[in-house]
Parts: sequence; structure tokens; C-alpha cells
Amino acid sequence: MTRCLIALWLAAMALTASAGEPPITPIEHRRGEDQTFLTFPEWYLVHSPAEMAAYFAAGRAPSEFPWGGHVAQFWQGYREVTRETKDYPFNAGYHLMVSVIGGSTTVEYGLRSAYESTIGRLAEATRDGVPTAEERLAARVAQAYVDFIRVDPWYLFDFITPLRELWGNTPALGPNLVRKWERRFALTTEYLVKAGYAWLIKLGTQSVYDAAKPVTAVVLDRTPGPPAAALPELRPLAGVDGAVLVTVPRYRAFMAYAQALAEQGVVFREIAGNRGTIVASVIERSGSAAPVPPLRPIFVQPLLTQPGWERRVIALPVPVLAAQLRRWRATAVQVEHLYDY
Repeated sequence: MTRCLIALWLAAMALTASAGEPPITPIEHRRGEDQTFLTFPEWYLVHSPAEMAAYFAAGRAPSEFPWGGHVAQFWQGYREVTRETKDYPFNAGYHLMVSVIGGSTTVEYGLRSAYESTIGRLAEATRDGVPTAEERLAARVAQAYVDFIRVDPWYLFDFITPLRELWGNTPALGPNLVRKWERRFALTTEYLVKAGYAWLIKLGTQSVYDAAKPVTAVVLDRTPGPPAAALPELRPLAGVDGAVLVTVPRYRAFMAYAQALAEQGVVFREIAGNRGTIVASVIERSGSAAPVPPLRPIFVQPLLTQPGWERRVIALPVPVLAAQLRRWRATAVQVEHLYDY
């Protein structure tokens, strides 16, 4: 552990030494450093459905899911990252987007909480403890949705196919009839409303925003080994002399690529043109040792459906990232996400 801490300190010193140098990353691949903070609320709306999908897969009752707690955590995260970005130029477009998705999620979770704690709870009471076909379908769709939004925007998810499966392939009669038809009503309403809202969001997004780059440019201290199964989409980026500049997939895949590169012993010099801070979230036992400098804790959130576990959101210098990823792997810490601008 001491050796690893020394490596982190040396990387932090390298950051200080290179702070005044202009970025190597071509301007078209640069993104503002504030984005690493501001993408947390957006990704919380991946983390929350993932927690929900695991909860439903375990056969737990929707009426007991902490809908209100998840809404509170979304706005807590947004408040904290807004504080962190107060010294950056105000990113009006991103704040608007986060406010829209946060507001719509607040309404959705509020309505689902009200429904599940009343009508849903009454229907649950008529069940003999065995999940209905509708509940099993809902759990499968919830996980498919999470798998999809880890890669693509939520509004591109196909909500109509599950609806067709609900009414075309799921028996309408059978045990727990009251619960079956109550779930049919709830799921039909949910999928139809989400399909309509997704269509509207897709229209608005296409008219306001350009398509985001699907890759992140990174500058490395050395040439990585031959791209193996862990790095199939790593591409050298031509046109920059004297620099090891490559692109890797963005979003969820960025974390897998960063971990694979870290295992090769490389050091990240720039990520999307940034040498300063990158944000990560990890899942650890409550009461575990707090991060030490140069890592800086931003905030902590308990996992509301997993007592004894918590999400720790941490800022760390870009040159420290690879060494810290190796340290987290060596200590079996679950890295939930790297927020790659």
C-alpha cells in the first residue's frame, strides 16, 4: 500500500509540473473539465434504475422501493456537483438538460410511489408469494433497460416491444388474477407514457443538440500493448507528433478501457484534453477508510436497497487515475463509474 501511495504522490507532482503546458489533444476532441462533475446526475439516472432492476429481480415488492429516497439522492448529487463547478463558466445547456431529466424523474417516481403504496400494495396482498408472469416480464425489461442506457440514450429504448409481449405472449389468466391484471394496467400505462415521452425528447434533442462524439481521446505516457480482447476499439489518433494519442469508446465502455490500460501500467496524461480532475464513484462498505490525498471525497450516498453499502463520489487528478484503478482492483473496491467528461 505504501508503494502505491508513493506512486499516487509522484503522479500528482507530474500533474503540477505539466499544468502550464497547452493540451496535446486536438481541439475537436476536447471537452470542458466541468463535464466530469455535471455528468454525475445524468449517470445517477442509470445507477438508480440499475438498483431498481436488481431489487425487482430479487422478487422484492415495488411498494417497498425507496422512490422518494432516490429522488432526494438525485438532487443531492446535482447540488454537490453544481457547487464543484461554480468556478467554471456556467454550462447553461447542460444545467437545462439535467433540470429536465431530474424534474421528469421526480414526477415519475412520485407517481409510482403514490400508486405502488396504495393500489399496488393492495394488489400485492392478494398474491400467494409467487411472482406473476407480468412481474417477471417487468423485471426482465427493467434489466434490459439498464443494459441499454449504459450505452445509449434512454429515449432510444424500445418500450413498444415489451408492451406487445405483455399483451401478445403473456397469459391473461392464471393464479393471482387480481395481481396479474393490476400489473397489466401498471405496466401498460408505464410503457405507453414512456414511449410517448421518449418520442418527444428525441425530437427535441435532435433539434437542439448535435450528436455527441462516441469516443474519448486520451494521451498516454507510453504506447499500450497490442489491442487484445479488452481493447478491440482502441484506435491511434493521427496528426500529433511526439505524443501517444488514442481514442477509446466513451460512456460505460470508457471505464473498461481505462481499467484495461491501467493494468498495462500506463499513465493518463490527458483525457478529452483535461489534465486536472476526473470524477469517479465507487461502492464500498459503510465505515470503510476514507480516501486520502490526492483523492478528494465530494459526497457519499447510502445504497438505499443494500444496507451497509454506500456510493462514494471522489475527485482525483487525471495522472493519478491509472495507479488508483490498480489500487482499487488490488483491494477489491467496486468502481461504479468513471465520469469521462
